[in-house]
Amino acid sequence: MAYFAKLDKDNNVVDVVSVNNIELLAPDGSESELLGAAFLIRWSGGYSNWKQTSYNSKIRKNYAGVGYKYDAARDAFIPPQPFASWTLNETTCLWDSPVPYPTDGQRYQWDEATTNWVVIE
Repeated sequence: MAYFAKLDKDNNVVDVVSVNNIELLAPDGSESELLGAAFLIRWSGGYSNWKQTSYNSKIRKNYAGVGYKYDAARDAFIPPQPFASWTLNETTCLWDSPVPYPTDGQRYQWDEATTNWVVIE
């Protein structure tokens, strides 16, 4: 199976659909994103803003999810920013907290007011 993100006019992911790999096969046996998108355009009645995504992150950094945004400059799917203090990691296109998650075996949640991790009791 191949997976494609349906993007709105602002490149926000509004749906993710699966496509049988046969729909992506070119005559030489290679897979083509363009053929998959062409199939989806026909299948959806003409909707044309589709981008392939991958569970194993081989393409576009992260598997697309509803609410993610496709960033054309980075050719990546970026999840929503969880907190205002978090910054985008340019390598992974995921959000990094300003303080690393503790590794002491306890469970934590982020507290934006203190911009720190707080133990979950």
